[in-house]
Amino acid sequence: MDNLILFDKDTLKTILKKRSGETKFGEQVILLPNSTNIYDELVNLDVDYVIFGISEDIGVFGNLGNTGTSKAWDATIKILTNIQSNAFLNASKVVILGHLDYSKSLQKLQNLDKTNKKDIAKARRKVAKIDKQVSHLIHQIVKAGKTPIVIGGGHNNAYGNIKGTSLALNSTINAVNFDAHSDFRAEEGRHSGNGFSYAYAEGFLKNYFVFGLHENYTSSTTFKTLDKVKSVAYNTFEAIQIRKELKFKAEMQRALEHVSGSAFGVEIDCDAILNIPSSAMTPSGFSVNKARQFATFFGAHENAKYLHICEAAPTPETETQVGKLITYLITDFIKAHAN
Repeated sequence: MDNLILFDKDTLKTILKKRSGETKFGEQVILLPNSTNIYDELVNLDVDYVIFGISEDIGVFGNLGNTGTSKAWDATIKILTNIQSNAFLNASKVVILGHLDYSKSLQKLQNLDKTNKKDIAKARRKVAKIDKQVSHLIHQIVKAGKTPIVIGGGHNNAYGNIKGTSLALNSTINAVNFDAHSDFRAEEGRHSGNGFSYAYAEGFLKNYFVFGLHENYTSSTTFKTLDKVKSVAYNTFEAIQIRKELKFKAEMQRALEHVSGSAFGVEIDCDAILNIPSSAMTPSGFSVNKARQFATFFGAHENAKYLHICEAAPTPETETQVGKLITYLITDFIKAHAN
């Protein structure tokens, strides 16, 4: 794959901070020697998880959002490789694959104007090309019997995750989405706001649960669409956290019942988490600990086929905290899924 940059030993050496008496995650994690055929490389490896990043914010730009999601992978990998490998977390069962790099496209993006319809159309066409690469990579990983953990980029990449998993399993799949937004908007060209609606329309997504919609940022049209489609269910953040009409744990169970009858993907949008730098950062959202509980709860089910953490947009000042957050979500999912 032209845009796949493997995570290699030389890169690892530049960020790994060894310490006497400790074993770091990066010291025991598995790296691939080449990317000629990812499926062939993975299928016979005694590993369970394949972590890779998507360094892009083209889908966010195409949705008229704030860019910066391309930086999440770099922020995460610096933290992830330096956590402890111990009895709670077996790094030898994990491959760090690398990342899909779209730096050339991002440079071109700087010359585009969000107020120009032609420029928006250009970005959306590029997203459709990214879709193909993401779905192809996911397909190879899932077909090899491994669980992808996808970091970074906009929520447009949910489409590729769903399509790739569906094709690998030769069946429709379900998805649960921890998100302030439904991303079930009109099929108007691909962007970060319609990954799930495209996947549904094209027959890759069956049951879909949106967990924690923000009532102030969901249009009447979207609510009508969600209510009309029988295989889609949702709750709102306000109903759970503000008005206390619903309980968090009970709603997780309801969501699980909606999606866990067959294979499903776990999507976590950092827009839903309080004060986390993201494409739509919120002053009112779920706590980090609630997000971790979500990753743990859904990761524990045998039908959870992938984890996707997206929309984080770290700055140089916040990259360490963002990297720690995403690393917690990754390791919570792995610990739950391994049991």
